[in-house]
Amino acid sequence: MKCMYCQAEMKKGTVPFHIDRNSIHLSLDEIPAWVCPQCGESYFEEKEVDSMQALVKAVEEQTQRFSKIA
Repeated sequence: MKCMYCQAEMKKGTVPFHIDRNSIHLSLDEIPAWVCPQCGESYFEEKEVDSMQALVKAVEEQTQRFSKIA
C-alpha cells in the first residue's frame, strides 16, 4: 500500500486516536493502522473504523444518560 500524499510504502503499526465531540473527549493510545514512515500519514482498515465508531456511539449513549440525571 502506498501513501496517498508522498507515495512511500506504508507499514503496519499503531497510532493514537483522539476525538472531541458533544462534550466527549475520547483518547486511545494505540490503534492498528497503516503508517507512512516518510510523512507520518496513517490509514485505518475498515474493521478498526467500525470498532472506533461503535465505541464513540456507546460513549455518547452512556453520556446522554448523565444529562438525563442532571
